[in-house]
Amino acid sequence: MHLTYVIYILCLLLILCGGKCAGRGRFHEDYLSNDVIKYVRGIAAVGVIVHHISLEELFKQTGELTVFQDAGYLFVALFFFSSGYGLLKNLDTNKDYLNGFLRRRLPVVLVPYYVSVLFYAIYIIAVNEHLEPLQWVTNIIGITMMNVDAWYPIVLAILYAAFYLIFKRDGSRIRKFVYIYLIILAMGIFFCLEGHFLWWAGSEPNWWMNPDNPETELWYMQDKVFWFTGEWWVNSQIAFLFGMIYETYEEKISGFFRKNYAVKNVLLFVVTAFWLYVTNIFLKDPGYWSEFAGNGPAIGAKFLLYFMQQPATILFTLYIVVFMMKYRAINPVARFFGKYSLETYMMNRLVILILTPILLELPGRIIKDERIAMPVYIICVFAATILMALVFRKVSDAVKKALGFVH
Repeated sequence: MHLTYVIYILCLLLILCGGKCAGRGRFHEDYLSNDVIKYVRGIAAVGVIVHHISLEELFKQTGELTVFQDAGYLFVALFFFSSGYGLLKNLDTNKDYLNGFLRRRLPVVLVPYYVSVLFYAIYIIAVNEHLEPLQWVTNIIGITMMNVDAWYPIVLAILYAAFYLIFKRDGSRIRKFVYIYLIILAMGIFFCLEGHFLWWAGSEPNWWMNPDNPETELWYMQDKVFWFTGEWWVNSQIAFLFGMIYETYEEKISGFFRKNYAVKNVLLFVVTAFWLYVTNIFLKDPGYWSEFAGNGPAIGAKFLLYFMQQPATILFTLYIVVFMMKYRAINPVARFFGKYSLETYMMNRLVILILTPILLELPGRIIKDERIAMPVYIICVFAATILMALVFRKVSDAVKKALGFVH
């Protein structure tokens, strides 16, 4: 567990370095400014990378970074919150904001998505991994996932389109919020019914548990292939809507917490921690992953957890926002990861695919002592992710320019 404590200390330093407390009886008025939001996105980006690392088998076996294994959706929620908040803030300050909105915003997420397909295609060819011809076609089109972490730009593109179509029409803001929630809910329901793979398409119950069943070898029957196969697609999206709600009622919400701030901050922390604790208990049993235990789709359990994680997501995001009213920190590391948050996110899985067989898995890993191999692996993953993110940004910008999206 020594490695875990080191990571805790480094994360704490990332939060404390450049920190500034507003002082007694005072609050930061720019606690949701662009700079501060970029800082928070940077912290979240680091958290996502550590989350991905914690899911590797050796870290699970040794019990290192356990707290990060189920925390990925909370880090991603901060991205969704900042997107929802930023969209409405721009709309409320610029009456012409929706003019050309899709032409401006969709390339920001869709071009990187398809550039990541190119990067992963090069990797698959380089390692001589076999893909069926139809799989190549569906991966390149984007119907299926070549980069299993590329779900975020897909969801964001859907939410951008929903925001545009809903907010360009007349109607009360509350009604528009309801429409946004219904779209978010539809994606959640889709996952709860679909599960992690095409469980309903097999010839027998729990067909995927039978290694002799030829269906277990079919590429399109596996997990992480089609859209929304996995809870990571849906359990943080509610923060997008919460960001919009917070922007609309920001003065009232912030005013409420500024009165008796210390007491309300503590109470909010306790409620958030309690609900996260309870939610994590249900994550272990019954959990989202009943299919892998041979218990069938367990659709009811998935619905239960989905609706438990929605308030957990909102409470966590709200606490971070309330905390920033009093304390903020802007430092070079957080600023860098905030600037390249999408790029590090899109390239991190590719880096993990490349480095894991070399540095983490036996018999191939070059450092046999796991106590040394694991910290070296973490350092290399971060360094390579940064390098790949810079290259990825250059290629994405070049493609945008070539397509006329950047002048």
